[in-house]
Amino acid sequence: MSDLYDEDFTLWTERQAALLRRRAAGELVNDTDLDWQNIAEEIEAVGGNTRRELRNRLARLLQHLLKWHYQPEHRSRSWRLTIRTQRQEIRDLLEENPSLQDKLPKLFLAAYPRGRTYALDETGLLDLPQDSPFTVEQALGDPLEND
Repeated sequence: MSDLYDEDFTLWTERQAALLRRRAAGELVNDTDLDWQNIAEEIEAVGGNTRRELRNRLARLLQHLLKWHYQPEHRSRSWRLTIRTQRQEIRDLLEENPSLQDKLPKLFLAAYPRGRTYALDETGLLDLPQDSPFTVEQALGDPLEND
């Protein structure tokens, strides 16, 4: 089964899912057909992908909050929409994955340097703070000025 994992991942996932469903339904399946090691690794990878998505959304949110805060003369509907969208997507991720709430402060700290870099690259501002001027609560919930 590991050969199939390396050769055709999609087919491997379909076969493994079918075997797991049959086993869950009480059917006897050959345990050697189940690729336990890779199944476990893939389940762990899904959790990692969700954490990465949250961190990336936080970085995008922080990028736009920095631009909003430090370039008020350039505020746009697009920035406002990005901030609202990222906030909603982050809330949805946290609702669907409640255990991420405990990881949020650490992910927020990890996301800030990336969001800062994105904002610097886009705006050319050189005076953005090294540490986030926003708390997690402010980033996720404070209404925007002139909202």
